[in-house]
Parts: sequence; C-alpha cells; structure tokens
Amino acid sequence: MQQRTRLGVITSGSLNTGLTARLEARESVEDMRVGQFVVVNGEKNDFFSMITDVALEATNQKVLIDPPKADAFIQAVLAGTATYGTLQVRPQLMLPHDPTAQLSPVKTIPRHFSALYEAQEADFSRVFGEADRTHFEIGKPLDMEVPVCIDLERLIERSNGIFGKSGTGKSFLTRLLLCGTIQSGIASNLIFDMHNEYGRDARAEGNVFVKSLRQLFGSQVQVYTLDPDGAQHGSYDGEVVIGLNQIEIEDVIPLQDELNLSSTAGETASLLADHYKDRWLTQLLDMDSAEIKEFAEAHGAHAGAIGALKRKLAQISRLKFIHKQADFSVIDRLIDALAAKRHVVLEFGQHSSSLAYMLVANIITRRIHRRWMEKSETYNRTKNAADRPHPLMITIEEAHKFLNPTNAKQTIFGMIAREMRKYSVTLLVVDQRPSSIDNEVMSQIGTRITALLNDERDIDAVFTGVSGGTALKAVLATLDSKQQALVLGHAVPMPVVVRTRPYDEAFYKAMQQSSKGKPPVAPRTVDEETDDLFPD
Repeated sequence: MQQRTRLGVITSGSLNTGLTARLEARESVEDMRVGQFVVVNGEKNDFFSMITDVALEATNQKVLIDPPKADAFIQAVLAGTATYGTLQVRPQLMLPHDPTAQLSPVKTIPRHFSALYEAQEADFSRVFGEADRTHFEIGKPLDMEVPVCIDLERLIERSNGIFGKSGTGKSFLTRLLLCGTIQSGIASNLIFDMHNEYGRDARAEGNVFVKSLRQLFGSQVQVYTLDPDGAQHGSYDGEVVIGLNQIEIEDVIPLQDELNLSSTAGETASLLADHYKDRWLTQLLDMDSAEIKEFAEAHGAHAGAIGALKRKLAQISRLKFIHKQADFSVIDRLIDALAAKRHVVLEFGQHSSSLAYMLVANIITRRIHRRWMEKSETYNRTKNAADRPHPLMITIEEAHKFLNPTNAKQTIFGMIAREMRKYSVTLLVVDQRPSSIDNEVMSQIGTRITALLNDERDIDAVFTGVSGGTALKAVLATLDSKQQALVLGHAVPMPVVVRTRPYDEAFYKAMQQSSKGKPPVAPRTVDEETDDLFPD
C-alpha cells in the first residue's frame, strides 16, 4: 500500500459537531483546504472524513498579544509549538479495518490522538466504487486524480436536483447525468429542452460547440420539436402540436403568474368545463359578450370574470404550436418511444417563454403520469416482468415555476416528486433558485448536485433535511464558479466536492465506445426493491 502522509492528531470533538485535529508542525496550513478528504485511523475503523474548516491556535495567548515582528527565526521557532494550525474534520463514513466488511454510517468517533492522514486512491475506490455499468464517473476530488462515481441505480430511485447560480455550468452537469443514464440503459429520459441545448450542438465559452445527445448516442435519442422551422438542419423525429381541445383546467391553473389569472379563475374554468367538457376552452374563446352574459346567467357565474378569463387565455391561442383541434398521435408516439427504452429531447425552438414551456410540459407529463400508473397497476396485478414500466427520468429546467409552494400542490410535477417513485417516474430538476421550490418537494430530492450559490436562502434550501448541513455550507461557499460541485444524497455514500468531468472529445469517445453493443441494465426485482425500502 502507498505510504500515507500523516497530517496531525485528533485532540477533541464530538459525534454531533465533528472532530478537531492539531496539524503536524511540518505541515503548512496553506496546504489544507476546505473540502479536502482525510482519513482518521481509529482502533477498529478508519473514518473517511472531510475538512470543513481551518484555524490558527496558540498554546499561550501572550504570544499573540505581543507577536514577533518580522523575525523569521523567532517565527520558525514558535511555529508548531507555541503556535499551530487546527483542522475541523467531519467524519462521513466508517471503514472497518477488515477490507471485506461493509462501510457504515458514522455512529461513534475515534479516541484522542488518533492519527489523521491524507486520503488515498484506494480509499476513494472503496467508498465510491469504480466506474462500471451502474457506477458513472461524475468528476474527481479537488486534490486527487481518482474518479468519483455515482450509483445510477440509486440515482433513478428518487427525484434529483442540479442547482447553481447562472453561469456555473448547470447545463453541463445535466448533460453528464443524462449521458450516464443513456449509456447504461438504466432509465429512459424525457428532456424538456427550453433553451435548445441537448438535442443539438450547443455553444460553450470560447465559441466552442459541444456535441448533442443525439450526436453521441444516435438513434437511441429522438428529437421532437415545437418549432420545425428552427430545428437544426430539419433533423427531428416529430412536430408536437397542441389542440385547444387537449388543454385541461389542471394545465391552466399553474400558469396563473404567466397569465395573471385571478384567484377565482379556477372556479370559472370549472363551470365551463362541466358544461362543455373538452371543448371548454374553444367555446370560451369563441364567445361574444352576449354569449358570455347568457352563460353567466344560466350557471350563476360572473360575466366579468368570464370575460377576463377569456382575454387572458387568449394568449395561449396565439402560440404558433396551438391549433384549434389536434389529436394525441405525435405525443403518443413520443411516449411510446420512452416506454420502448429510448430517450426523447423536446426542443422549444423560438417558443422559449415560460408560458409555452409550462403549458407543454404539463400536458405531456400528465399523459405520461397516466400511462406509467396504468402500467404499474398492470404489473402489480400480473407480476409479469414484461408488464413492468421502464424507469423514466423527466428533466425540467426553471423547476421552481412548476414546484413553488403554490404550484407544487397543483401541477403534475409536484405529484411526481412526492408520489411517483413507486411508479418508476422521477424528476431531474435544474434550477438556480432552489429557495423558490416547495420545502416538501425539496425534502424528496434524493441526490443534489450543487454548483456555486451566493444567496443564503438558496444555500439553506439545498441543505433542507441534510444532516451536518451547517458544516457543508462552508464547503459550498468555497467552490469555484466553474467546473466544481458538491454532490450529496442518495446516489453517493457521502457528500463530496468534485472537479466535474470535462464534456470534451475524450468524454465523447468514452461514451460512444462504452455504449456500443451494450444491453440495457436488467431491471431490479420486487424483492430487491423491498429490501431497499425495508432494510434489515
């Protein structure tokens, strides 16, 4: 085994607040960084840990009251004896000295004067596993050249989030995760591509264009569009159009901010839907003032409220992809592709408004919700593996628009975040304002990949329900603005700061080579899932 570098010894600490280590005299405080990984060597276990703070201490405060001037010799004499550095260390996992034993959560602490060492590659491999069909490299530690992998099987079990302020590379992080799930075949992906970044090559900094998912994985990825004129070289598999007859009240109410709807809009729309069924929106938009007055008198409604609703919903009819009548054939074909274990990017082209994005995402996801629920109920009844729905991950950007405290209880996305795990549908939410997402939804986010955030409310939201969140906030604050992220949650055994994997030619080659001729990952059995839900 590689010779370990001893950094210091444990001098105090507790299970709740973490450990304090005194730095060896020969080690420079400037070489110690928040987020760096270390190992505490206990009697029975090694404690895989993260540095959460670095501090300066002195054995005698009088030294600090009258510090030596610019005398390098005196400073050198005092360093490591009268003055020294300390590290705040947060144990994350217990590694038994028996290499065949399983890792376990931290439930105790090492004794006084236990040695503190640098973490080695072997430690990372033991903790995070090695890249294989179900373990995907997301990046490397800040100070080492060893892969850090996430467990894709655990990733798709729950909804997940990618957070960070604008310009920190959320889209590249999203591409990495999507490539991992596509490469492994472990789940289908539906990407609502608001900014046209995933189905076509996109421009990165320095006017460099990066490859699309379609270019990397070929026919495994299908591209649908709302804007055929803007599609890249006409390369798309279907044009999505929405009919007024396809829009339900549940699709309209979450648009209250975009349409400036009143609090009574839902009740007014319900009266129309009760009478006209799926023609409610068409009939409303065709009504003149006399017909509005007549309907209001007949149904006990307010004519002014109906007129206001008509004016505001007219914005929907002016969207170019909205037709008076349409069927679900193209959308059903899109959903069939997902059920057949393919992946779909839905491009919005020039229709990049929040109104268009939320309306289309709601309509399509609502039909997916129904299909996967039906398939799950059939599977539960027959116990036939052929009836089991293939896991599906739905990627949404600007997620707070769907999942804010008001809309989370009404939109189909809120229901998926809370309940659809048992039906094999999860979300990948991408957002720069996690504080705007409902707390109940945030508590259901299994794995969180977070780039730099500045707003205290956003930082607090990321650590909702996370043990040891206070120490991790300090780690998050030290991230660079590019190509660094804090990964924590269900798909990794412990929080880890990584230099994210570059999305470059080497990555393209790795994806294309590894995906050739690979069968999809076998679905987990009912017994395996039950063991996860009810561990021994």
